[in-house]
Amino acid sequence: MHVGIAGFGVYTPEKKMSAADLALATGIPEDVIALKFGVRSKAVAGPDDTTAVMGIKAARLALTDAGIEATEVDLVIWCGAQHKDYLCWLAGLRVADVLGAKNAWSFDMEAMCGSMMAALDVAKSMMLAREDLDTVLLVSGYRNNDLIDLSEPSTRFMMDIGSGGAACVLRKNLGRNAVLGSAFKGDGSLSLDCVVPVLGSQAWPPAEGDLAKAHFMVPDEASFKARLGGKTLPNFYAVIDKALTLSGGLGRLDIDYLAVLHFKKSAHDAILAELGLDDSKTSYLDEYGHVGQNDQLISMRLGLEAGKIAGGDNIVLVGAGLGFVWAATVVQWGPFAG
Repeated sequence: MHVGIAGFGVYTPEKKMSAADLALATGIPEDVIALKFGVRSKAVAGPDDTTAVMGIKAARLALTDAGIEATEVDLVIWCGAQHKDYLCWLAGLRVADVLGAKNAWSFDMEAMCGSMMAALDVAKSMMLAREDLDTVLLVSGYRNNDLIDLSEPSTRFMMDIGSGGAACVLRKNLGRNAVLGSAFKGDGSLSLDCVVPVLGSQAWPPAEGDLAKAHFMVPDEASFKARLGGKTLPNFYAVIDKALTLSGGLGRLDIDYLAVLHFKKSAHDAILAELGLDDSKTSYLDEYGHVGQNDQLISMRLGLEAGKIAGGDNIVLVGAGLGFVWAATVVQWGPFAG
């Protein structure tokens, strides 16, 4: 048995912030933002594009791409951001109801910006283990840019965060676009280094002035960057290599396309160099910024539209999330070779 991607969709809001807009907000020169940070523009959701609404819009596109009705979905897994429409709220159930997926149950899960790969692996495992799961819809919405204060110096590295939604339909024994191996690595020693310090149970009830602190902060920026800098790229390579090994003994030479999250251009180029890839094997998201766990599907859509992905290609989806978690999944595009 296998599980394949029957279809997927991505949604980005119409409103954009340009490198010039970010320069005005941060005081950083426009060319540095565009070239070093790698953000020429990014989408920013308005009040109508809530986290769940963006996921719903992407899910509709995914269902259309898969050529199925919502009533065929057995399970909806919300793998989008924790920053949802309401606190302590299940976005997946709302998604299922709005779509008309009346035969589906749902749960929400989160691995920060590694969530899409984690959801692919969780869904695949459940589908192979359960006879009553043939079609699963993964849905993500993301607008964590709400939690970024562009005037906060310690989180300038997060200025690329934008808004959007992504979704994909998985089907058992589809015969194409097979989800192969996945790998993950976590490091909880970084879990408190970059947080929103208010509005959680650690700081409850809210105090006067908390609203002004409702954004990500890094208490010790120098320490955080030093410790993360020594770990992040090696851990990217570790999960990529393990996911490839778990995909029938593949190696780096078997990577045909890398669907990687957005981050600064030097890190992006370093990963390509380490893996022996060039720009023809990936898409740099400098017109999108970092849209959380949606980046990999955005990259896949761009890769398909540009003709960078063909039948038989091995696609490696890779990302990392605050906390810290690194995640990778291999997808064999086109007819399933077994």
